[in-house]
Amino acid sequence: MCRIYGTFNVHSDEAELRRVADLMHHGGPDAQGVAHRPDWALGNNRLSIMDPEGGAQPYHLGRVTVVFNGEIYNHRELRERLTGLGFHFDDHCDGSILPALYLTYGDRFAEQLDGMYSVAIMDLRQTPRMVLATDDSGMKPLYYHWDRTAGRFHFASELPALLGFAGVRAEEDEAGLDAYLTSKTPFGDRTMFRGIQVLPPATTAVLNHRDGLRIRQRTMGHELGLRPDKDRTLTEAGDQLRDLLSHEVSRLLIADAPVAAVTSGGLDSSLVTALAARALREGGGSGSLHTFNIAYTGTWPSDERAYAAEVARAAGTTHHQVEVDPATFPDLMTDVVRHLGQPNADPITLSTFSLFRAVRDAGFKVALTGDAADELFSGYSRMTQAVAAHHGSNWIDGYLDHLAAVPRALRESLYTDEYAFAVNAVGPALPPGIRRILHSSPGTRLQRIGAVEQRYRLPAYHLRRVDHLSMASSVEVRLPFTQPSVVRFAATLTDEQRLVPGVGVKRALYQAAQGLIPRSVLERPKQPFTLPITAMLAPGQRLWSLARDVLSPHTLRADGRLRPERVAALFDEQAARPSDSASLALWSLMSHQLWRQEFFGAASTPLTLHTPVRVLQEAA
Repeated sequence: MCRIYGTFNVHSDEAELRRVADLMHHGGPDAQGVAHRPDWALGNNRLSIMDPEGGAQPYHLGRVTVVFNGEIYNHRELRERLTGLGFHFDDHCDGSILPALYLTYGDRFAEQLDGMYSVAIMDLRQTPRMVLATDDSGMKPLYYHWDRTAGRFHFASELPALLGFAGVRAEEDEAGLDAYLTSKTPFGDRTMFRGIQVLPPATTAVLNHRDGLRIRQRTMGHELGLRPDKDRTLTEAGDQLRDLLSHEVSRLLIADAPVAAVTSGGLDSSLVTALAARALREGGGSGSLHTFNIAYTGTWPSDERAYAAEVARAAGTTHHQVEVDPATFPDLMTDVVRHLGQPNADPITLSTFSLFRAVRDAGFKVALTGDAADELFSGYSRMTQAVAAHHGSNWIDGYLDHLAAVPRALRESLYTDEYAFAVNAVGPALPPGIRRILHSSPGTRLQRIGAVEQRYRLPAYHLRRVDHLSMASSVEVRLPFTQPSVVRFAATLTDEQRLVPGVGVKRALYQAAQGLIPRSVLERPKQPFTLPITAMLAPGQRLWSLARDVLSPHTLRADGRLRPERVAALFDEQAARPSDSASLALWSLMSHQLWRQEFFGAASTPLTLHTPVRVLQEAA
């Protein structure tokens, strides 16, 4: 696991490259390496997980240079295949096979990989060219700045590091606030910075002097044309899924560094915990699996520590109960905003950051989690509501409103006339592909929703948050549910094996968990793993004081996008009648303003609204 960065057709001196590397030191504190010439550079910060004595980056083979971030789980099979073709390897690190793999398969090398990764290759054999690739689920993001006119290209694993390049300026996308409030973080290739984009999942990008930047999106796992198996029973589906997850969890436990598991007390992480603990016992490993749960000092709604402890006892793990004082949250927010690089409206960001810091403080560099199960196996209430909506109803707008930090009607009431005009001129805040999929893609309503969740929401809102906030503490997160085999299996489930309104959600996954985790966990109502922000954002709490200060009328008037009187009305509503809608809206607005302060200076800095000349498009 690492952090990578680089340039093409750019001259960067050692001081600049060192500055960029230092901005991501937390994500790769074990070693630094860089290869640079007058017009290109590739750099790497290493978090050593596999073969700590080997794996020095950049990798070189002939006139090909490679840097890599992530884990390749089928590297042993690939090494054996490449050795048979005549290649020789000096170590057993997973990334060392990449130069030979590229020389063998060319730009289609990523189609051979099973894992989570972002890769950058500099090929000097003929005309200089750079090739970049991201994994199918988008677990390891790459942010980039492409100056088409000058032909200059910069990239990095994190936004603050990308902004460390002299040729990349931090300029706010003035319509970004609307995109953020519409989907809790920008979707597709968009970021909150003008001129900075992110490579989507399953993407291969090729860059050279003649053709510039060309981006090709590979077929994602859930788009392979797999059909639901209508002859398979729910019991059979559960049995097959349990076997598949057992295999993948066992693979993901392999590391030359200590591995732990995050146990929230819900179905997804509890199943991963049970399978990991069993795999360690059956594998004859010494000691038990260590598990971690986070809770908050005091008495708060939705406390899951008792369920997590019950799962840990049943699985026989060594359990760590992490407790964070909510009074410290205002002090954490600046760190969280900086590591994320752009706003993410989920309050769980504070808990996630604190949890992985505790995991690393306990001596662990790798953690397994249950993330992504809801997207693959249909676990969200918004899916149930959309499926249950009457035929002919406007279910699409209802579903999209559930993705928002602030529902459409409330957003529109918050915007000043000037800002409303500006965002209307830009066009839809969501990538156009989302409505196209929901309206007219093949498959059932639930299958179309699943495609949107996996292609857009999961990488942008969920996986980047997990990646950045775990790597902030030098912890590598491994996600069994995003393994390609699990993604492909999920695509073969019928709608009834995913959810039935009024009966249950994630039915195949619940079936797979039978007998592995306590019945009290299986049978309790589904509960999101989140911060109880409605209770915590209340008069007398430190978060309330921070929000009132950050969203002061003076600050909002200087910004020019939000009506101060409408925001004040939100505070009044939350104080008198606390609700999830009002609290999340205030949290989201506060997080955005703190992001502005972190990356653009004083909160009172006025924003110049530009009338756009084009509608923003997603990457082809």
